[in-house]
Amino acid sequence: MLPVVRMAPETCDDHWMRAIRSLAPDRLILILAFVALAAAFGQFGSTSALGDVAKTFGTSTVTSSSSFTAQAGLSGSTLAIGLAVLRFASLGVLPLASLADRVGRRRVLYVCGLAGLLVTASAALSPTYWWFVALFALARPMLSTSTTLASVMTAELSTARTRVTALMVVAAGAGIGVGCSAILHGFLRGPDGFRVLFATALIPAAVLAVLVPKLRETRGDTTPSAHAVRLGAIPREHRGRLAIVMGVVAVIGAISGPANGFAFVYGENILRLHAQLVSSVVALSALTGVLGLFVGRRLADHRGRRLAVAVGVLATAATSLYAYSGGRTAFVVGYLLGVCAAGILGPSGAALTTEAFPTAVRASAGGWVVVAGVLGTVVGLAVFGAVADATFATNGTVLWAAVAAFVPGLPVLLLLRRLPETRDVALS
Repeated sequence: MLPVVRMAPETCDDHWMRAIRSLAPDRLILILAFVALAAAFGQFGSTSALGDVAKTFGTSTVTSSSSFTAQAGLSGSTLAIGLAVLRFASLGVLPLASLADRVGRRRVLYVCGLAGLLVTASAALSPTYWWFVALFALARPMLSTSTTLASVMTAELSTARTRVTALMVVAAGAGIGVGCSAILHGFLRGPDGFRVLFATALIPAAVLAVLVPKLRETRGDTTPSAHAVRLGAIPREHRGRLAIVMGVVAVIGAISGPANGFAFVYGENILRLHAQLVSSVVALSALTGVLGLFVGRRLADHRGRRLAVAVGVLATAATSLYAYSGGRTAFVVGYLLGVCAAGILGPSGAALTTEAFPTAVRASAGGWVVVAGVLGTVVGLAVFGAVADATFATNGTVLWAAVAAFVPGLPVLLLLRRLPETRDVALS
């Protein structure tokens, strides 16, 4: 059992000012926020530019102008398979994150972050859609490992009192990375615009190479523990808790995978929104995202991690369903509210998945959590793509695809009640 330290009562303002004072002089949290930014920028390029990629590499011989393929450039199933391959490649996070429990967080973070961004930049030379998929699939596990380790190190560098605030800063960094990728895509028009976007990953790679060596190693005892005999091994006493966390994360993946993966294809290629308008919406979503981060922090610190996660997941599902319900207004409003919902979920989800496990296995558990997210995402993408192909020509929307992918897994959230509340846990 993890030791529990109960906090003395304090006002919300005192808590917030104390958190700011503790984080303000700490450059390490800001460096980890940049790592999250760089990894998100590299990963989200495949999503933000997917509409242009589909048009560039799509077939010009379609039989029905009302089909999903005619509107998007590639069929829903082809796009879903490509996105699923990218997410499935994230399974490589498990051995990489487990390696961080053996040889150190900082070393693995440096190699994975730099190599992942360099491979992302090389995708600018992709001659076909499947080359694009293959190169992003190669970069994906390295960038996902960077994101996972950034959260792990943030939790280990902060106290129970400031942990959610620190994770909020890192989540904000990731959000900025996503926004930069989407906004830059809006300004890089033309047949080679997506290639320039991918090539710009060289910029955060150069900065990351300078900043990461300044981090402090947080692994603690350098003596290999018994669990490290096999990469990814988790002690028996933690497996039940890990199974519940993985189940919840799989549901999150089944919702967020299609919700994020198809957003730009749906907005630009089907609803015919101008790319710069989409970029403006993404820029505006920074405000709703910040609002969500503050709401999520307050929920997680005052009502508990479990409730904050449940609210975030349900809000993500509801806003994504509305975004895909049909029409430009619904898409814009649903997207903005969806970013807010993601902000609610981000810090609390990261806190729950890091606080639930001891330091000796925290990175390995993080790898398994990513595996669960990948599996959930792959299922969600497969269902969404297949149902979209089957129903789009009839009703002109992908609402039924969203319902089929998002709703069935929601009852799994009831398992959160079986997890211990980790709000006041001091990491061991």
